[in-house]
Amino acid sequence: MTREIIIAGFGGQGVMSMGKTLVEAGMAEGYNVSWVPSYGPEMRGGTANCAVVISDEPVGSPLVVQPNELIAMNGPSLKKFEPHVEEGGLILVNSSQALEKVHRTDVRAFYVPSMEEAGKLGNFKVANMVMLGAYIAATGALKMETLEQMLSRIFTGSKAPLVALNIQALQAGAAHIK
Repeated sequence: MTREIIIAGFGGQGVMSMGKTLVEAGMAEGYNVSWVPSYGPEMRGGTANCAVVISDEPVGSPLVVQPNELIAMNGPSLKKFEPHVEEGGLILVNSSQALEKVHRTDVRAFYVPSMEEAGKLGNFKVANMVMLGAYIAATGALKMETLEQMLSRIFTGSKAPLVALNIQALQAGAAHIK
């Protein structure tokens, strides 16, 4: 099993933290992983994406040219990366930011209003965790419990109260898929 994932959006949408959380959880479950971030030249609000590989075999290359899966946090990211997703792949779209629909019929697509779901939780900053929860529910790539444990390791000290909120966001995203 090898999953090659592109997570893309504007800077500030939590794209990199989604990728890092996936990689940390993948390592915790014993997978071989890689994470390669890519930033646009802008200081804020520019493009940001990362390539994540999770595999039960050694990772031959951290570069992802034809992903199995795409998490598009905005319209420009969907437009840029949709054509590259392999046939039979999966595309998750943040329908709060991307009004466009997936044009291809040879992939599975889910539309998750992550900003609205995050707003219901009282903090728009967890929209990325809503999408991550949706991804886990749609793919079964990793265990939700592992991601929850990773959040406990990431948010420590003064940020420890954010663990419960982020876990609620993961669950809200997963519920949206089910």
